[in-house]
Amino acid sequence: QAACSAQASVRGTGRDTQQSVYPAPMADSVEVSPFGLSKPMPMETPFSAFGRLLIVCASGRHERGLLPEKAGSSDQSACGSRGVGRNGKAFSQVAQAGFPTLMDLTEGPYLSLAMFLDSRDLCNTDVACRPLRDLNRAQGGPWCMLGWRTFYGLELDGDSVFEPSVEGRMLGMPCSRKQARVDWKGRYARFLSQVVMFRAPFGSADITDVQQPDEIAYLQCRLRTDLLALAPESSVYLEIEVLANPDNVSLAVVDFEDGGCSSVTFSPDTGAVIRERKVCESPRKVQGSYIQPLPTITPDQGFEGSLGLLLRGGHIAFYRRHAVRSKPDTDAEPEEPSPWESTGFVTDLSWAEGKRLTPCLAFRNEGRYRVSAVSVVSQPPLAPQRTAMAYDEASWSSLNWDADQELEDL
Repeated sequence: QAACSAQASVRGTGRDTQQSVYPAPMADSVEVSPFGLSKPMPMETPFSAFGRLLIVCASGRHERGLLPEKAGSSDQSACGSRGVGRNGKAFSQVAQAGFPTLMDLTEGPYLSLAMFLDSRDLCNTDVACRPLRDLNRAQGGPWCMLGWRTFYGLELDGDSVFEPSVEGRMLGMPCSRKQARVDWKGRYARFLSQVVMFRAPFGSADITDVQQPDEIAYLQCRLRTDLLALAPESSVYLEIEVLANPDNVSLAVVDFEDGGCSSVTFSPDTGAVIRERKVCESPRKVQGSYIQPLPTITPDQGFEGSLGLLLRGGHIAFYRRHAVRSKPDTDAEPEEPSPWESTGFVTDLSWAEGKRLTPCLAFRNEGRYRVSAVSVVSQPPLAPQRTAMAYDEASWSSLNWDADQELEDL
């Protein structure tokens, strides 16, 4: 169907596809190997522009016979308007013959096709053709739309959402004209690297040294609950990898950014989910409750493996996958990781204030850890179910904390 659509778009330009051939027979398809293009396989019809685009994306570089050969300066585009060879004769011959080129796809069909390309395919297209590279980076182009889909519902520290003008249109706010000058490929790369970074004092996607008890490591990204509410099928999934854990590490989400004082925490070793709200700063008092949707594991050692947090449709679910280790002082190979487990959806967002939630890690004691933020994507490893007992308040056990009472007990 895509090939038919590409041929139809060429017909729309006024060309007769039956006459758009070179004087000499040409190959219509090629064998693609890991090393590029190999021996052509003769066919009755020549390359279509869409077929050329697919091969360019697959090879990631200019191939002989795929596009008109370039000559002269090294910075000349393979499909630019300056032509190739002496006085652009090679390109002119192609145009006069009516043979479709990559540039035939830029006005409409290419933009539709490019929406199905991932970041690797777009990078290959950028390398193959300078005009397509410029088109890819433009406002509303493929890099802009890929970033919007990938990072929807996320916001960076000191910045905003990936595509602020889309946010403005969805929330009824005015948009800035400066967005037209954004390098969307560069913005995509920036978001990709920084959504998994922790704030100072860590400043990295990896945490190896925790220097004080009760340390909290906040991620640089925030979850925008208002935007996710406008697209109920959209979701954000955060995954953390724990390679070394001398004590205890938990995954949490807090509403402190908009002036709240509440949190929801998942303890992977006990399988418990804890809700907490600070009711008094001095003396410090915290009201909390917990539920245990998953069984306890690793009772004598810190949890090691993978943790996950999912926000979808105004509800939160947590994930864990325990990495079973071989016992010390043995030659036994490490066992395969256990399968993914999920708490299911255990809470809505009624506890949170504002429209921003911040994911974070809570470390109980100082020590040498090896923890990394692996990815922030849209889909979890398995689809969660709604945990019915979690939405029954009678199933939650009280877990209040009072600093004065703790001192009296001591």
